[in-house]
Amino acid sequence: MSEKVYMKGYKAFGAGMVCAPSKDKPFKYEVGGVYEEPEADLCSKGFHFCKKPLDVLNYYPLVDKDGNMSEFAEVEALEEPIDNGSDKVVTRKIKIGAKLSFADLVNASLEFEHIKESKEKTTDKDCARIGSSGNYAQIGSSGDYAQIGSSGDYARIGSSGDDARIGSSGYYAQIGSSGNCARIGSSGYGARIGSSGNYAQIGSSGDYARIGSSGNYAQIGSSGYYAQIGSSGDYARIGSSGDYARIGSSGYGAQIGSSGNGARIGSSGNGARIGSSGNDVQINSTGEDSVICCAGNNCVVKAKKGSWITLSEWKYDEEKERSIPVCVKTEYVDGEHIKEDTYYKLVGGEFVEAANV
Repeated sequence: MSEKVYMKGYKAFGAGMVCAPSKDKPFKYEVGGVYEEPEADLCSKGFHFCKKPLDVLNYYPLVDKDGNMSEFAEVEALEEPIDNGSDKVVTRKIKIGAKLSFADLVNASLEFEHIKESKEKTTDKDCARIGSSGNYAQIGSSGDYAQIGSSGDYARIGSSGDDARIGSSGYYAQIGSSGNCARIGSSGYGARIGSSGNYAQIGSSGDYARIGSSGNYAQIGSSGYYAQIGSSGDYARIGSSGDYARIGSSGYGAQIGSSGNGARIGSSGNGARIGSSGNDVQINSTGEDSVICCAGNNCVVKAKKGSWITLSEWKYDEEKERSIPVCVKTEYVDGEHIKEDTYYKLVGGEFVEAANV
């Protein structure tokens, strides 16, 4: 006899479905697993999850500091959950359901109740043109060729048709599109943008944007600070000009460019082309036959055997009163002279292993 399900929801995990309640206590979940704690209390004890799909991004980034994309799953509370009306709940007993790709998460957000309700109030016809200037707008469209614009804060916009054009200038927008060839732009802060269709063009100029695309041939650009950008499709073109960006790509043939400082870039697809002009950048490439170039100072890079890495070294020039390049060097990751899966930096014109990365 199956157990009573008190609530269904969504949970995010680190790579490998691992959560870390504390630094010294990692916990690995498995699909189909049932887990139980003696007590449950919000933010301290028990198993936490979210009722709304995109709310999981409040607790796990799309991309972690090493460039790995978070993982997601449906969950069921098998004990009465504690719900104080916030974006997460906690239960003493939980079952991990089906694992979700980022595309599944986007589609789940489009199907969620507030999108269904807004569809009843808007349209399911093709070629819809929808505009909203108020705050807290909830806009849904299932037709093709939709053109949706919102200038208010906290907008939630969902489109499942092809060739959608979605623009939002308000803060904290949540935008999801599952159709092909979507064009999505957001100028507000804290935007959450997800697209599961192919050929998406996504641009965000606000800070703290979270941008995810699971389709092929995506073109993603972000100029704000602290952006988190994840792409799982092939041939993605990702550009970021803000500082402290976290960029992850798992598809083949990705082209990734970053001009901000402190970026963390990870790529697991083969044939990636990764370039960075910022300082203090960390790049981790686990795909084969990649080419990585860092034009900034104090950067570290690791790659697979068969890849090429280029690093630069800069020093401050007292006479010119600015930093100047003193060395630019390229090495082939042969597995011996330059080891694979090992971080390197350029010191005194030589590649040396970077410790404590």
